[in-house]
Amino acid sequence: MSIWRVFTSTVAAFFGVQTEDNRQRDFKQNNSPLPFIFMGIALAVLMIFSLIFIVNQVLS
Repeated sequence: MSIWRVFTSTVAAFFGVQTEDNRQRDFKQNNSPLPFIFMGIALAVLMIFSLIFIVNQVLS
């Protein structure tokens, strides 16, 4: 599974717009959920740092 497919699938799931067909496709093709877990953690950390940056810019 390509990194782009993992990224787009994780972003869709992150925002709650992942379709059931895509979710099933992802886990039928890939036996390990680790790429999705790592991508989810990376996106969560990126979102937190982005929010910290934006708040610091607004407050300064």
